[in-house]
Amino acid sequence: MIYFDHAASSWPKPEQVIFTLTQFFRENGANPGRGNHKMAAIASEAIYATRVKIAKLLNVQNPNQIVFFMNTTQALNQAIKGFLKKGDHVITSHLEHNSVRRPLEYLRKELGIEITYVKPNEQSKLQLKEIENAIQSNTRLFVFSHASNVLGTIQPIKEIGAIAKKNGIAFLVDAAQTVGRYQIDVKEMNIDLLAFPGHKALLGPQGVGGLYINPSIELSPLIHGGTGNQSEKIDQPKASPNRYESGTLNTVGIVGLGAGIDYIEQQGIEKLKNREWQLTQYLLKGLEQIPQVKWYGPDLHIERVPVVSLQIEGLDSNEVATVLDSHYQIAVRSGFHCAPLAHEICHTESSGLVRVSLGHTNTEKEIDTLLNALKEIISLMM
Repeated sequence: MIYFDHAASSWPKPEQVIFTLTQFFRENGANPGRGNHKMAAIASEAIYATRVKIAKLLNVQNPNQIVFFMNTTQALNQAIKGFLKKGDHVITSHLEHNSVRRPLEYLRKELGIEITYVKPNEQSKLQLKEIENAIQSNTRLFVFSHASNVLGTIQPIKEIGAIAKKNGIAFLVDAAQTVGRYQIDVKEMNIDLLAFPGHKALLGPQGVGGLYINPSIELSPLIHGGTGNQSEKIDQPKASPNRYESGTLNTVGIVGLGAGIDYIEQQGIEKLKNREWQLTQYLLKGLEQIPQVKWYGPDLHIERVPVVSLQIEGLDSNEVATVLDSHYQIAVRSGFHCAPLAHEICHTESSGLVRVSLGHTNTEKEIDTLLNALKEIISLMM
């Protein structure tokens, strides 16, 4: 199988991630923070060690401001539902994933919050002036993805953060496609809340993600319950991370995430990013040689995350993806990628797109196989 679905989940995982997961399962299955015995202490220490690694990656001073969840979606729900109140106004974009849009629209119905969706320009880039013009007296939150999961566009997060800070507005970033791939400094970029997955560019297992919470922000917990401390009290603890981490954590997943971060640091984040950009340009140049294929997002030489969505004129995206899988053993993602407003911008809301997302383990030979497969599909089906 040729795997081109890294934007959904990276594969294969580094060997050291697999080894670390297996070793931890063999040696420790204890519940972290819920026992006085050595195994429970080791589990707690292992979780904290991963917090430290993520904090270092994001330039977060206190590792306890890193809170673990099942995935980016849960982290975004905690940030959005835990922060916004009745009468608040939010500014977001047409490029957002449903993990942002749906909780916002839920709060619009339940609490009457106001939402402004700003549109990107022709290069699918958000315009700072458009964001500034959308600010109202009750604007309390910006919510923007660092990079589009459909178009690959990298947004000017640092500049947006500066606008937020100048206007006293909190800034939430969906970093699903960028953490582990790009250098992110929450202080320099004025980011107050940042949601991230463990299983994409961070190369960890599925079932773990997280949220950075600025120490000046206290969210209403999404889930209430046992935290392993202050068990005698009826109220949820105030201090992070226990305030937000009710129930047993995915200890082995968090440990595997730590191993993924170790791998990234050993390889060099810039080296991995540059390799993915090299592969992305190779793919785009190849697609330019196929007249029947239209690809979306920034121009060829504008850097993007390794995501390329395309359309073959006259063919349904799901059908193309099915043929690639069944006849060529090539895994891609088709449809609307949980981002319907992005497809409205592309005018592909009825057909969807075929998304090819690359990882540093892919090769030019694999891309050539995809390009030849697309040419054969065009010759046989059109």
